[in-house]
Amino acid sequence: MLKSMKWALFAAVAILPLTASAAELDAMSVKELLPLAQKEGKVTVFSLSSRIAKVEKAFEEAYPGIDLVGIDMSSVKQIARVVAEQTAGVNAVDVLYIADTPVVYEDLVKTNRVVPYIPPRVAGELADEHKTPLLTQRLSTKVLMYNEVANPNGAPVKNLWALTTPEWKGRVLMVDPLQRGELLDLLVEFSLRPDEMAKAYEAQFGKPISVDSDLQGAGEQFVRDLFANDLVLVPNSDVINKAIGDKTAKNPPVGFATYSDRRDNEKEGWALQVANDVEPSNGILFPAVLALVDKAPSPAAARLLIDFMMGDDSATGGPAFEPFNVAGDYAVRPSIKDNADSVPLKELKAWRIDPVKTAAARKRIADLVLTLQ
Repeated sequence: MLKSMKWALFAAVAILPLTASAAELDAMSVKELLPLAQKEGKVTVFSLSSRIAKVEKAFEEAYPGIDLVGIDMSSVKQIARVVAEQTAGVNAVDVLYIADTPVVYEDLVKTNRVVPYIPPRVAGELADEHKTPLLTQRLSTKVLMYNEVANPNGAPVKNLWALTTPEWKGRVLMVDPLQRGELLDLLVEFSLRPDEMAKAYEAQFGKPISVDSDLQGAGEQFVRDLFANDLVLVPNSDVINKAIGDKTAKNPPVGFATYSDRRDNEKEGWALQVANDVEPSNGILFPAVLALVDKAPSPAAARLLIDFMMGDDSATGGPAFEPFNVAGDYAVRPSIKDNADSVPLKELKAWRIDPVKTAAARKRIADLVLTLQ
């Protein structure tokens, strides 16, 4: 009898950590999470960036015995996948590394399909705006990019409205904004900045803007005029980067793309550069966030991964963050220094989106884009 009671007590103690509550797991240190995560043995993340492959290698070296499955997937597809799986009662993914925050906050956070986790190790150094409603890992961009070899004296565009003139007809590129939420957010931001867009119009054309009666402000007029000037929609970022960055091109296009793709210039033979000296802005800054998926199959390993992806305490963030410490990506941890080749964040002429305001205006701009395509 005594022997069986001792075994029962041992078994209860052995399984207690595996049944720790979410609040208990949230409070644990990396050292405390590690043995639980190793028992789970696996963690799955959907990632907006293909750089998750580098994170996977570094994570598995840092934490032997835990298999990181990183799946490169656009934010739009991540949202659809999580909703579909959870509706079907499937819980297969642990972490989302995702942008498209206006939709994420509405469709995933408010419905409790994902929940926030702030690693105790970094909580004290993060601004409140980077901790709610989800953890921001870095700031990314959709900004105007150009070919620096073909334009050695700087960007060929100094005012966004120039993109609506005959000189740039059919020579401005963008990934389809109805397929990539970050590009739709860019168009929404134009619409939310009517005064700045109107001032830039007058600077470009020397007269006040006349806005079509069915539109709400100069930003929406810019979106319409940009499409009317044969805006070229492409299927993915590889197409746009090659078209803009081709070093052999004599008269290359410009386009709204991701500043941090400049990291591949040497490898791909591109000449991508950000057009920073442009009025009234070159595009948007938006958060790339990390979220725990509800009923994650590996809750301890999920938290360990999120902690890891916030980087170590070195100036580069160490192997966990170095894939993202490139020109055009901006860490939110003050201890991590931005890449030396980046335009300093305070000098980058990009608007920082407000996900709540963006979410409220999204449907109207999506409907406008449908009429323009």
